[in-house]
Amino acid sequence: MADRRLQVFHAVARHGSFTRAAEALFMTQPAVTFQIKQLEEQYNTRLFDRGHGRVTLTPAGELVMAYAERILGLTEELESRVSELTDELSGVLHLGTSTTIAGYWLPYLLEGFKRRYPRVVPRVSVGNSQLIESRVLERHLDVGLIEIVTDQSNLDRRRAGQDELQLIVAPEHPLAAEKSVHAEQLVAHPLIHREPGNAIRDLVDQFFANAGIPYEDLNVTAELGSLSTVKHMTATGFGIAIASVAAIRSAVKAGRLVGIPLEPRLYTPLEVILLKDKFRSRLVNTFADFVTEEIGRMSAGTPT
Repeated sequence: MADRRLQVFHAVARHGSFTRAAEALFMTQPAVTFQIKQLEEQYNTRLFDRGHGRVTLTPAGELVMAYAERILGLTEELESRVSELTDELSGVLHLGTSTTIAGYWLPYLLEGFKRRYPRVVPRVSVGNSQLIESRVLERHLDVGLIEIVTDQSNLDRRRAGQDELQLIVAPEHPLAAEKSVHAEQLVAHPLIHREPGNAIRDLVDQFFANAGIPYEDLNVTAELGSLSTVKHMTATGFGIAIASVAAIRSAVKAGRLVGIPLEPRLYTPLEVILLKDKFRSRLVNTFADFVTEEIGRMSAGTPT
């Protein structure tokens, strides 16, 4: 087991805050401060500069951080190797997913995986695809589930499947009776868009650009980070939006929204990403294989 002080130090350095580190470690802030003070006394030097509401590493702190990451990584690897000798998959899985995958794919994936491996504890972070990609690159996450095709050469990416994107409108909207719609038909309507950095937003912008319609010509009425808010505002008639079929299925079935295919058809990729040079336990490999297979199966059919 790694020195607890190194774990606390690593958390403070990663979060840039004693308060956020305490929250992440389920400790009190005075306890975190005490652990750092002990470590600084051991090395007889300051490890952090404090100021402007944030802490930063000193040169000595940078050195300790480099070794802390190696030590903690080896500790994790050791625990994983020993646990694998029992042939029972267990441990904490650090998983990150995009918001759409978290809301409409992840429940099925975790349910299936937990049924097979009940001693595994998934620890899930949710954000847009770019954020999840960066957190995998920074070694904070074991596995990422995203909706972009990454071009990062140090990531191992697996194409698991795809999900269709459709226009969504309120049932009484003038476009609700259309069998399919082209980009040119949508320009005049208020568009409820996703936030910058969101994978679906990028695909939608490209959909319009391919039709010769720049972003400046779109009638954007809101940019939202919450998909549930997008759907609510669309259902209440504030505008049109484009969302994944998985995300709108229940609302369409209930009659709150109408989903209309786009012409040409538009799809979002569903990708599983892992860092190439990071140690992968049997748990990480098993989960990555499982979700790649399950997403492929689910995207080929219809999740219930």
